[in-house]
Amino acid sequence: MHETIEKLTSGGPVVTDGAWGTQFQRQGLPVGACPDAWNLDQPEKVEQVARAYVEAGSQVVLTNTFGANRFVLARHNLADKVAEINRAGVEISKRAAADWALVFASIGPSGVMLITGEVGEDELQAAFAVQAEAMAEAGADAIVVETMSDPAEAKLAVAAARRTGLPVVACMTFDSGPNKDRTMMGTTPEQAAEQLTEAGADVIGANCGQGIAGFLDICRRLRAATDRPIWIKANAGLPKVVDGRTVYAQTPQQFADYVPQLIEAGARFIGGCCGTTPEFIKAIRERLL
Repeated sequence: MHETIEKLTSGGPVVTDGAWGTQFQRQGLPVGACPDAWNLDQPEKVEQVARAYVEAGSQVVLTNTFGANRFVLARHNLADKVAEINRAGVEISKRAAADWALVFASIGPSGVMLITGEVGEDELQAAFAVQAEAMAEAGADAIVVETMSDPAEAKLAVAAARRTGLPVVACMTFDSGPNKDRTMMGTTPEQAAEQLTEAGADVIGANCGQGIAGFLDICRRLRAATDRPIWIKANAGLPKVVDGRTVYAQTPQQFADYVPQLIEAGARFIGGCCGTTPEFIKAIRERLL
């Protein structure tokens, strides 16, 4: 295990942050717009989100770089700004974190498919490498590969991130199958844990896809299949569309009520994904005190 992760987890469960995209939407990000571009165009709004999580008690805060790879950015005519956007994302979160939290830079899916031959492994890993190198140069404390459904893509991202020498978190999204315990590609928690551990990830986890109740069994299964710390970031329940807006009905307290069970199931890092807010992080923090 990387020494940064070992030191961080030595004091007990670690509180991470909550959703970014839904927070940006509250600040006026138009539907279909590129959130990552706000690192250059609206840095003060991005910093507000990061700082709100730090003030709520996040010990680890992520970055606004989830879609900042060249394939996703090309859809917004920003493929030439990959390094600039990723560096800015880390710098913004570091300003917000100050000396209160660590910054784990976010790498999300590429948006292209290996299985269909749309992109080759070398090309995809090279794209992730550009992201990871920019993040490391900007001073990230670790890299989080998240919301992955294809373990092959996740392993390429992990390999690119590991080359920086930073600790690497690798997370899959389990939202498919009758029991919602497989990724879109059919990968089980056991398979994901084994493959990502072999790939060299320092922390293994799951995020997005479903509400926190469904993460209890996934957490147990991940814990049983690896010796690495487990990272869990669940959604605030299942969303509903009300008057054209996406609404998550679960309250921060309802979410935090699952925290003791998650810790018992083996989670070492706990935060939130879609629909969660600084209030959710505060509730998690208070439940751990």
